Amino acid sequence: MSEIFGKERNRKEILKEIIRKLHKGGDPTEAKRQFKELLGSVDALEISRVEQELVQEGISRDEIQRLCEIHLEIFKESLEKKEEELKSGHPINILREEHKILLDFAFRLQNIVSGINASEDFSNKKEEILDIIEHFKESEKHYLREENVLFPYLEKHGIVEPPAVMWREHDMIRSVKKGIYSAFEEIEKNFYDSLKRLVSSAENLSQLLSSHFYKENNILFPTGLRVIQDSEWLDIRAQFDEIGYCCFTPESTLAPLEEITKEETKVEKEEGIITLETGSFTVEELENLLNTLPVDITFVDKNDSVKYFSQTKDRIFVRTKAVIGRKVQQCHPQKSLHIVNQIIEDFRSGKRDSAEFWINLNDRLIYIRYFAVRDKNGNYLGTLEVTQDITDIKKIEGEKRLLD
Repeated sequence: MSEIFGKERNRKEILKEIIRKLHKGGDPTEAKRQFKELLGSVDALEISRVEQELVQEGISRDEIQRLCEIHLEIFKESLEKKEEELKSGHPINILREEHKILLDFAFRLQNIVSGINASEDFSNKKEEILDIIEHFKESEKHYLREENVLFPYLEKHGIVEPPAVMWREHDMIRSVKKGIYSAFEEIEKNFYDSLKRLVSSAENLSQLLSSHFYKENNILFPTGLRVIQDSEWLDIRAQFDEIGYCCFTPESTLAPLEEITKEETKVEKEEGIITLETGSFTVEELENLLNTLPVDITFVDKNDSVKYFSQTKDRIFVRTKAVIGRKVQQCHPQKSLHIVNQIIEDFRSGKRDSAEFWINLNDRLIYIRYFAVRDKNGNYLGTLEVTQDITDIKKIEGEKRLLD
């Protein structure tokens, strides 16, 4: 056993050294030669774990992401093996199929807009471009499923850095898509300038998706298939279904499991009673009361782990069961992480008890508030997030009494 462990450790150190040399400006051709000579082959899980350890040892995520293309080129022959055959309803199979469809849409858009030379050409292609744009908007569900379901399960199995890098690329994809939408909307007002931006953004999107999907197909997904258990894939698929799909509707494979789960949960709820100082609930009453509130709530405990979220009918921001137990810092993009940490630290220290923000989302005004949750002695128990659509509330004037 110690000999096997020693060999595994030695392989890992060789991989680390090859990658370190690349990050110091080493020759990729020489790195590829050393890799073939010393190791010969490598699998996705090895790459994921090595890159993760390098980040922990001081190489930044930005640097890992910047040189990821070079890493892939060196390990390409080892990684490009025949894809593991999965049932059509398997979450990874669904994501792979969506990759193919979305990449096809990206190349189609690039070809269409690059062939436009005059406003008449645009008029003839407008509906086709609009159809592709609608598919891109719908594809947000693809990224939300990965960020809110797949990534948390990978993190539970110790795979943290690869999902973090992929989430960064999701935000890059979102930014490029916004550029496409903006250029398309403005093209009839300022044709040549907007067309130039549209062509450039479409080309950027094709390149970005090609690179991003390759990394996921050859590193992230094979890693997930190695570490995530069969029973967990069933739970992942159920949570995928809750968020919904783009591109196509996948085959359902979970009906029997879902019925068993519902039955077990029902019995458990009927037996549970929660007694509080001012009254009591059955578990069923309490759960449905929280889900009926005209706000979305999420509770993060004193250890910064997501403990609970309500399941209101029209939830504003996606929440899935996969995030339960996940650190709240891993539920936010890197660019806003310092704000999240500051709020929690202020709550923990007693510096303040609340924080509030409001944003415009799909022509609705969304009010987001955070509250420190404390016990009777003022000890910090966690943070409550309350999110509410206040668009219609802001329109209220005068009075409407109960008898009215």
